[in-house]
Order: sequence, then C-alpha cells, then structure tokens
Amino acid sequence: MSLFDRIKSVFTGEEEQQEENKVEQQELSTYEEGLEKSRKSFTRRFKEMMANFRYEDEEFFEELEDLLIESDVGFEATMEISDKMRYEAKVENIRTVEDAERVLVRTMIEMYEETNPNYIEFNKNPKGLTVLLFVGVNGVGKTTTIAKLAHQLIEEGNSVMLAAGDTFRAGAIQQLEVWGDRVGAEVVSTEQGGDPSAVVFDALKQAEEKKIDYLLVDTAGRLQNKKNLMDELAKMNRVIEREIPDAPHETLLVLDATTGQNALNQAKQFQEVTNITGIALTKMDGTAKGGIVFAIGKELNIPVKFVGLGESMNDLHEFSSEKFAYGLFKDLVS
Repeated sequence: MSLFDRIKSVFTGEEEQQEENKVEQQELSTYEEGLEKSRKSFTRRFKEMMANFRYEDEEFFEELEDLLIESDVGFEATMEISDKMRYEAKVENIRTVEDAERVLVRTMIEMYEETNPNYIEFNKNPKGLTVLLFVGVNGVGKTTTIAKLAHQLIEEGNSVMLAAGDTFRAGAIQQLEVWGDRVGAEVVSTEQGGDPSAVVFDALKQAEEKKIDYLLVDTAGRLQNKKNLMDELAKMNRVIEREIPDAPHETLLVLDATTGQNALNQAKQFQEVTNITGIALTKMDGTAKGGIVFAIGKELNIPVKFVGLGESMNDLHEFSSEKFAYGLFKDLVS
C-alpha cells in the first residue's frame, strides 16, 4: 500500500485498526492540532487559487508555484512538484478541482517519501551507550528539545545523562542543569569558557561507568565563526569516536520552523561544518510555514526526525511523514 493510500485510509476510516488504536488516533490529533496554522493557511490560499481553476491555462501552474514557494516549500521542491503535477494532470486527464487537489496531495506526499528514512540510529550493542549530539544556533529551542527528549526517554524507562558542551554562551550551562534537575537526568558540566571536548570526555566516562543508556550532548551554536565551530565539533567527534567507535549515533540539527527559509539556510551552513544525520524541527505549531519540511527533504536530503508540536514536555514527537501529511492536508482530502 502506498503512503498516499495509507493516509487516505486514515482520512476515510477504512482501516478498523485506526479506530481501535487510541494511541494512534491521539497522535493524529496532535499532528492535526499542531499543524493547524500551516494547514489553514495553505488550504485557504489553495482554495482561492482553485476558484478560477482552468487546467489548460498555464497561469494555473504559475500560481501553484507561487503558492508553494510562499509556503516555504522551497524552489527545488516546488519545481519538482509542479513538473509532476503537469505530467500527472495530462495522464489522469484532470478536469475538476477535486482531481487537482487529489493529484497535488499525492504528489507532495510521495515526493517526501523519497527522502531518507526518519528513524533514529541507536547503538547496535543492546547494552551499549547511545550518543546523540545536538547542534543549532542560539534561540531555536535546542536546550528545550534536549530536555524534552530526555524526559521522554526517562519516561520509557531509560537512563539518561546530559553533557553541557555549550560552554561559550552565558547561561547555557545553568539552563541545561535546570532542565536536567526537572527531568531527572544527571548533567556533566564545567565552568563557562571551559573546553567542550573535556566535558564530553568526562560525560562519556561517567555514562559508561554508570551504564547509562543515552548521552545527549549540547553544543555551542555560533555560526558567525564557522572555522571555530568546525574545529570544535571535529574535536568533540574525535573524542566520542575514540571512546565509542560508531558514535555519535546521531548528530541532530535543531531548527526553528517559524523562521521558514532562514532555517533552510542554517541547515546548509551547518552541513558545511559537520555531518548532520537528522533534523529536529521546533515550534511547528506556531507557524504557517509547514512546507519547510519539503524544502529540507528535497534540497538537503536530510530527514526530519523530530518535530515540536507544542510547549509541553510531551510535545516533541518522532516525525511521521504519514501523520504530517494528515495534519497538513486533511482539509483537502476529507
């Protein structure tokens, strides 16, 4: 069953399992509520455009491209969607608004499905330590994201340690220590201005001695000096790899969804200085720029692995392309 068919089954209730699985339904509701701004903005503008729908008119595709770009879908993704729409429109002989909506939604969903898998990599040793490295500029919600993930891992019965590797920004160490105390995770830190790699080394040693399941490492986010950032991250990676050869198991870039294309630009810059394995997209519930997910997938080929859909400790979710599509396109296919 294709991704579009699976999404359609959720919309139409064709799968009894969806009705029986209350947890799944709650997750769908969370995505629906969290993407409300993006969904309403996109749906309203798309409906306005479709009011004068004339498939034979080239102006339709030009307006569609404008809509997608303004929704922060990104230029490359927009052009691919537009080209596929043109082809599918001819093959399927689109003549109605409903046909156009169906083809657009299917095209966007299937295009995202082509990106890398969004599951999290763990230490393949069942008793081994899994190391997650977090990068991102100041103000995107990096520390809060670390705290939310730590909280959820602890709730699932795992032991978690935090490493305060951002020794550059004033207050960063204290902020992580406050969060660590709240969620019940030990924090390894040093004084402001200390060596981040030394902090990581100490954290690794303590985590292994105490048989911790997860080590979450915060890092500085000063993009204005790429050389320093590159050197710092490279050194931290060497320290981690020396202790655990296949670590860090993930290097997650935290981005603020409300910044739209600026988030995409940040991702491109961080790609230049370190190997990003996934994106944690925060504040999705506070923006109408949900299309940024498609831009990231198409232009950077980096999977979104976490998405923030609210402010509570339980509102960081493992990203699901199916649930995301449900939250973004529900009003177009229901």
